Amino acid sequence: MKIQDLGLRDYQPTWLAMQQFTLQRDNHTEDEIWLLEHNPVYTQGFNGHDNHLLKHNSIPVVRTDRGGQITYHGPGQLIVYPLIDLRRHKMGVREMINCLENTVITLLAEYNIDAYARKDAPGVYCAEAKIASLGLRVKRGACYHGLSLNVDMDLQPFADINPCGYPGMQMTDMKTLGATVDMAAVKQQFVSVFLAHMQQGNNT
Repeated sequence: MKIQDLGLRDYQPTWLAMQQFTLQRDNHTEDEIWLLEHNPVYTQGFNGHDNHLLKHNSIPVVRTDRGGQITYHGPGQLIVYPLIDLRRHKMGVREMINCLENTVITLLAEYNIDAYARKDAPGVYCAEAKIASLGLRVKRGACYHGLSLNVDMDLQPFADINPCGYPGMQMTDMKTLGATVDMAAVKQQFVSVFLAHMQQGNNT
């Protein structure tokens, strides 16, 4: 699996690049994981309801082709785009979501942060606050889009939306929960834990 650290990127060209990668891949294309941060942007799922944007501010809104409602991306938030052939791994989309959620839960445990997933709302939660959001799209048996983990970021822009369509949803990040964080280290840890969970899944 090829790991790419893309640094800080605008959302729209990155989305188009992963969409193009997915459409052009064949049975022999190596899977990739893209790790990055985005410049400030709200992204809205293709079936998303506009009323979840509570207040217009200077942050652009991009309507994209993932599922789900509106969320915010910005510096200090780890974005993980798994560009993975699910058919090759004999995985369904739910299994990939579980794998991503469990990766975050395992990673956070290394920082003594208790986290859990919810059946009714994809993502990862600490107490009643959300720390990671998820949204995938599958085309021709391969997935793209992915996961955002709040590491050490400005959480204020979440106040102008109903995050992921949930009014009053509180958002948090690793720094707020007392973790001493370094984005480069979190990226490395995420990849290590994710690959271990993938290996586990392939062996069951």
